Amino acid sequence: MKESRSYKVFKVCNAIILLFVVFITLYPFLNVVAQSFSGESYINSGKVNLIPRGFNLDTYKTVTKDAMFWTNYKNTVVYSVVGTAISMFLTTIFAYALSKKRLVGRKFLTMFAVFTMFFNGGLIPNYVLINSLGFSNTIWAIVIPGAISIYNMLIMKSFFENMPEELEEAAAIDGLNTYGMLFRIVLPLSKAVIATMVLFYAVGHWNSWFPAFLYLDQKELFPVTIYLRNMIAGATGVTSAGATSADNLTQISANIKSVTMVLTILPILTIYPFVQRYFVTGIMLGSVKQ
Repeated sequence: MKESRSYKVFKVCNAIILLFVVFITLYPFLNVVAQSFSGESYINSGKVNLIPRGFNLDTYKTVTKDAMFWTNYKNTVVYSVVGTAISMFLTTIFAYALSKKRLVGRKFLTMFAVFTMFFNGGLIPNYVLINSLGFSNTIWAIVIPGAISIYNMLIMKSFFENMPEELEEAAAIDGLNTYGMLFRIVLPLSKAVIATMVLFYAVGHWNSWFPAFLYLDQKELFPVTIYLRNMIAGATGVTSAGATSADNLTQISANIKSVTMVLTILPILTIYPFVQRYFVTGIMLGSVKQ
């Protein structure tokens, strides 16, 4: 079928608009990357756009040569992996239970969960609770308090509700119990929403710094976000990372923010392409009632 002239014009205009949207979306990120590799004089004079000027690696070398940086980076990986695993387990079983209309007290439990989205105990009671449980200066202070995101749970609940009931009825006839249905029937068919939730939780744990700021006071336990926050906070953080000369200190202070952004987001950029194809599908299937 031959395309009409108006349709060809539409495709050209559509391509131009989309390319413009892509450019304005990528520009801030590319600018940050360029600044992270640029010299202090070019950054301060505003001459860095998309291409590094006065190329240097001083700040990267200063940060990556510090053994504490790698210790904190390892902590972040451990916190993210353990926290995501716990969050996915709790969120999945909670969402699956609430998706069953035969569950006694289903409406009350759902409303109770939604209530926590708008109201919480407050900062001081939470701090006292964590201390009284003995979680201070442990991994559990990071991964337990926010283990379940009610928003993510509601998406998974809606996804499970949209699955055909006939599948589980057939599994029940074959002798599977509730756990067998969940792990052998439901979860294998839920890869899209699971991948989406894993991405949400992993990014949340990776970027999290405030719980560690509150509940951890040993540098060896800090996540990398706290380390980099201290680097940005002032000259003390920079000096402790290994900066000894005034010129090096000036260079580091000029692009430390850009360097920390690049170092923090790099693992997420590496993982995202592998789960991106599930992202839109998981959100749509979990949020639209069929």
